[in-house]
Amino acid sequence: MREPYRILVAAGVIEQAGRVLICQRKAGSRQGLKWEFPGGKVKTGESPRIALVRELREELGIEASVGSELARQEHAYPRGAAVQLVFFKVRSFTGEIENRIFERIVWEQLSKLPSYDFLEGDVAFVRKLAAGSPPL
Repeated sequence: MREPYRILVAAGVIEQAGRVLICQRKAGSRQGLKWEFPGGKVKTGESPRIALVRELREELGIEASVGSELARQEHAYPRGAAVQLVFFKVRSFTGEIENRIFERIVWEQLSKLPSYDFLEGDVAFVRKLAAGSPPL
């Protein structure tokens, strides 16, 4: 049996006024209409922080200041990749957030995050975040 290929992904938790930004994948895309935090794959030679800055610029049109690492977890998708997710707090950003690639983007209260249909790899982190651990 073949080993799953590994993907390193950096995701940003952007918080404003007690709400966090979550993004819904486009209908018809891989895992379409699932929710996630903005971010994406780390390219060869990039650090997860640098990748997150690049991804937030591409996806949302902002220049982000990436803060501390909030969590790191791995998830193996059936018949797919093993994804290592690194979640970072985004301390601040400049520019106006634009939805460049998603079906929808929403500012949501932490306590309501578990009611969204998140990617399987994000679910454990979403539950912890909604429960206040790690604190933002």
